[in-house]
Amino acid sequence: MRGTKNISVGHDLDKFNYEDLLKWNKEWVRDTLDEDPEYFKKLSQGQSPPILWIGCADSRVPANQITGTNPGDIFVHRNIANMVIHTDMNMLSVLDYAVAILKVKHVIVCGHYGCGGVLAAMSHKQFGLIDNWLRHIKDVYRTYAFELDRLEDEVERGKRLVELNVIENVYNLCKTSTIQNAWKNGQGLNVHGWVYSLETG
Repeated sequence: MRGTKNISVGHDLDKFNYEDLLKWNKEWVRDTLDEDPEYFKKLSQGQSPPILWIGCADSRVPANQITGTNPGDIFVHRNIANMVIHTDMNMLSVLDYAVAILKVKHVIVCGHYGCGGVLAAMSHKQFGLIDNWLRHIKDVYRTYAFELDRLEDEVERGKRLVELNVIENVYNLCKTSTIQNAWKNGQGLNVHGWVYSLETG
């Protein structure tokens, strides 16, 4: 992708220099201004993104890059395993701002195959503080245990749990007062569940 740097895939992370980030920012600014001298002036005047993205914090699934969109196009919230939890004030605050203030038209819950959070929830290991978060994914597994336990291939079981986790979190999203009030008031708002494949893009 033009204007981006790859510091992990196929590279030695031991050679990564933090200062390169600042250098690459300057290069990106220069290249962007070459294409559109008014770009940053327009960007700074405000945002009206039509989409809220609730995605996984995995560094390989950045919303703008995988959708081919630009800064200002998508309002983004990310956490481990793209969870929508009714006690998560961070997520709920983002959701309320996006729906009530920005008036987004679409909310996307995007999971991805190979999700580390989902795979960790499938294991019988303890990971520390994050176990409290993973419990919600374990609840999804228990809900669909009859279906999942019939899948002998662990990879396929993991993929299916990723899909079911998205479905359950779309359902959780639709039950929030923010979404319910938007629909009650006739706000044109669509909710979507996506699953991204790291292997195919």
